[in-house]
Amino acid sequence: MFKNNKASLAIIAALSGLTLAGCGGGSSMDTTPNPVVPPPASSAPTWTAGVFEPSDDLKNFCETPRTGNDPFNNNEPYPDQAGSALYEKLWLRSWSDETYLWYDEITDNDPESFDTVAEYFAQLKTEELTDSGDKKDNFHFSEPSEDYFQEAQSGVTSGYGINWAFIGDSADRILRVAYLEDDSPASQIGFQRGDTVLEVDGISINTNTQAGVDTLNEGLFSPTNGDSHTIVVRSNDGAEKTFNVTAGNIEQTPVQNVKTITTANGTNVGYMQFNSHIGVAQEGLIAAVNKFKTDNVEELVIDFRYNGGGLLALSSQLAYMVAGSANVQNRIYYQTQQNDKQPVESPFPFIDEEIDYSTFFSTGESLPDLNLSKVYVLSTSGTCSASEAFINGLKGIDAEVVLIGDTTCGKPYGFTPTHNCATTYYTIQFSGVNSKGFGEYAAGFTPTPTPQFDADVKGCVVSDDFDNQLGDPNEGILSTALYHIDNNGTCPVSTASASIKTQVQSAAGDSKQLLPLNAPDNFNRGNMDLTWPTLNKDK
Repeated sequence: MFKNNKASLAIIAALSGLTLAGCGGGSSMDTTPNPVVPPPASSAPTWTAGVFEPSDDLKNFCETPRTGNDPFNNNEPYPDQAGSALYEKLWLRSWSDETYLWYDEITDNDPESFDTVAEYFAQLKTEELTDSGDKKDNFHFSEPSEDYFQEAQSGVTSGYGINWAFIGDSADRILRVAYLEDDSPASQIGFQRGDTVLEVDGISINTNTQAGVDTLNEGLFSPTNGDSHTIVVRSNDGAEKTFNVTAGNIEQTPVQNVKTITTANGTNVGYMQFNSHIGVAQEGLIAAVNKFKTDNVEELVIDFRYNGGGLLALSSQLAYMVAGSANVQNRIYYQTQQNDKQPVESPFPFIDEEIDYSTFFSTGESLPDLNLSKVYVLSTSGTCSASEAFINGLKGIDAEVVLIGDTTCGKPYGFTPTHNCATTYYTIQFSGVNSKGFGEYAAGFTPTPTPQFDADVKGCVVSDDFDNQLGDPNEGILSTALYHIDNNGTCPVSTASASIKTQVQSAAGDSKQLLPLNAPDNFNRGNMDLTWPTLNKDK
């Protein structure tokens, strides 16, 4: 466990980037714009196959350096210096060679043979396949640093507040509303879970032209604050509805639908929908646990079906609040495994204190706990990363996890979101294991009434139910969990197959492409980040 009132938490994140650290800059309080001085011609970098300069010597030399002060780093001057695209590429190359988990599987191609920095970064990863034939690395991406810090520090994204779900195979192109952010533009004008998109700005969802797909992508996934689009949907009752919706800056509501449900047999069951492990979720999780304590819940259901991950620190806090000190017994929550160029990290504990996620210091305030030895987790293929670490961490201390829904996404990997020249990069840098040393769930955790393998979890397979609202006891996955509670751990005979694939596009509409034409590898990542805090004790 974590007991240190003055301990600072230096966050390392994975696969979506929710670290709240600054992106550089000196310690000077001078607020005048930083001058941009070109490097001497003699220092221009060159590429030699197999020879790697230290990444620190190449960092912050930018083709288009920023000037002025960084609003996300205490208004410190930007660290950018005048450089070139080659500088940026060679920094990426060295950084990848130093930190990428499978660095020896990267082909060392000439960076000058790639037109852009983005194209060069895209291939700085393994091309190996898993035993099942899937890509070994599906989690390699980047985003503008401004977007990263805006979401990380406030949970704010630009969009409508709709979290979309693609249903079935990519060719089916069935797009439905998975859930809505509270008080968002979409929720205020009447969008509901289950609404199925028919057309956008007059273009059918089934268009087969590139121009049409571009219109759909723009209207659904790329709206910026102030943009308005017309979306026609079919609701669950069969009625067609036309909405003119304007994008705004959306404050995410990661904890929703907190309630206590009494089953037919009189069992008090706590339920909460938890969508993303971001820092602003801490307050909601604490409030939910305190409510469940007051309500004397006997069982707990956590709805992770659309939770693509987030801060590992928050995942550890939630695991502690579920299990409590009596079940944790000072065992570890997570242990990283990095490449052979990196030092061995200290094990990561169950955290039993609140964290100030703006500074990454413990507040010294103890977390409430439920002291439960069993928890129900609702899952889909969009349940990823820090959500899977929660499952694995509790299994590592022999807490009983019951999985209801579909096989999780399978991402036992993490990385540090790293900033350079106004872009934040994510490349896999570690995997993780629990207290028992297990972390081999790259194919996901699978619910089954009769577990046989290490990645099998006791539970029931059932399809996501878009015809009922989340938190409704009649909704398919939740009703299956309640049945399992009331019937001595058995699955209902009518449990539906979860063979229909669901891909969730998270939060409000960040830049994703409409399947099947230009789907990126990381479409299904949602907020798939796994965050690793290193505990640095102050003297």
